[in-house]
Amino acid sequence: MKKLVSWLLALAMAFSLTACGEQGRETAEMNVYVLAGPTGVGAMNLWAKSDAGETENTYHFTMAGSNDEVVAAIARGEADMAAVATNMAAALYQKTQGGVTVLAVNTLGVLSLLTSGEALASAADLKGRTVYSIGQGANPEYILRYVLRENGLDPDRDVTLRFVGDGSELMGVWQSEPDAVIMAPQPAATAMLMQYEGSRLCLDMTEEWNRVSGGESTLMMGCVIVRSAFLAEHQGAVDTFLREYAASIEAAQSDAAATAVLCERYGLLPKASLAEQAIPHCGLTFVSGSAMKAQLGGYLQVMFDANPKSVGGKLPDDGFYYGA
Repeated sequence: MKKLVSWLLALAMAFSLTACGEQGRETAEMNVYVLAGPTGVGAMNLWAKSDAGETENTYHFTMAGSNDEVVAAIARGEADMAAVATNMAAALYQKTQGGVTVLAVNTLGVLSLLTSGEALASAADLKGRTVYSIGQGANPEYILRYVLRENGLDPDRDVTLRFVGDGSELMGVWQSEPDAVIMAPQPAATAMLMQYEGSRLCLDMTEEWNRVSGGESTLMMGCVIVRSAFLAEHQGAVDTFLREYAASIEAAQSDAAATAVLCERYGLLPKASLAEQAIPHCGLTFVSGSAMKAQLGGYLQVMFDANPKSVGGKLPDDGFYYGA
C-alpha cells in the first residue's frame, strides 16, 4: 500500500510538472497590426511562417498605413498587439490609462543625412546649411534639433530647416537645390541614393544620437505593444510571441534578400530590390526587459523635453514596460 501511495504521488507530481510546462508554453490566437515601413520589417519572417502554419501561436496580420490607424485598432480591441512609433506608444499608454504595454523595441533610428556629393564629418558641419526633412512637430524634427544642439548649433539660427509632408517629396529637392542636405528616413534614403549618381549617405542619425547622448539614451523609434488586458489573460502566449518575433527579426538581420522578397509580397515596401538595399539601414533590433526600460526611457525623456505632448503629456511610469 505504501508503494502504491508513493507511486500515485509521483505520478501526480509528474502531471503537475507537465501542466506547469504546458502553461509556460501557452499559445493563443492574436491579431497583429504591422505598420508599413521600417517598423514592420522585423515581422515579415514571422508573417510568412504563420501563413505556412509553422508558428506556435496563430497570428492574423494586418498591414496598417499609419500610426493613427493602429491606435484606433488598439482602442477598439481589434488589434491585440502592434508595431508603432515609441512615442506614440507612450502617448497611447497615457490616453488609455495603462491600456497598452510595450513589449520590446524593434527599430532604432531610420534617419540619415544625405548630400548630393560632398562629405560631412559631423553634424557640426551643418552650420550655415539648409536641411530638408519630414516630420515637422514630430520625432524627426525633435531628433534633428537635439543632435544639432548637442553639436553646439542653434537650430533656429545656425541652420535653415525646411520640412516637407513625406519622404516622396524629398526626392525632388536636389533638382532645385543641389547644395541642400536632406535628412531622409528609410526606404526613401536608399531610393534617393539609387536615383542620384554621386549622392552619399554622410551621417547616420542613430550613430550621431549615440555619440552625443553619452550613453544616457538610445535612439529608439519603433516598438511592439500589446493591449494590457490581452497580456493579463494570455501572458504565456505573449511570451511565446516574443520568442517567435525575436527569431523573425534575427532572420531579417541575417538574410536581407529573403526578407526583402517578403516585404514586397506583403506590401510593406514597394519593391524587393529597394527593400534589400534598405533593410541593413533600418535599425532592426530586439531589446526588451530592463535594458529596454533604461534605453527607451532616456529617449522618451528627450522627446518630452522637446514637446511633452509628443509622449502624451508626461513620461510613462514603470507599468509601461513589460518585464523591466
